[in-house]
Amino acid sequence: MSPEDFLKEIQAIGEKFLLKLQKLPKADPVEIASFSVVLLFIATVLVLTIIACSCCCYSCCGCDGPDARYKKSRVRPAA
Repeated sequence: MSPEDFLKEIQAIGEKFLLKLQKLPKADPVEIASFSVVLLFIATVLVLTIIACSCCCYSCCGCDGPDARYKKSRVRPAA
């Protein structure tokens, strides 16, 4: 998929989303509830992704503090 096709696809999804938001005040309660569940699911996935990335970055970047290297125990081979 080329970048232009990807941008067109994202734009089409955005337009459908805006159209859905415009029709939402006139929608049935079931449709409003289902739309809210979908939005809640998307928000949950984004929040969990951000948390997972921040935890991974925290452990990979050595952000444990200046004294972290002294707190780690070294394993030595048995004599």
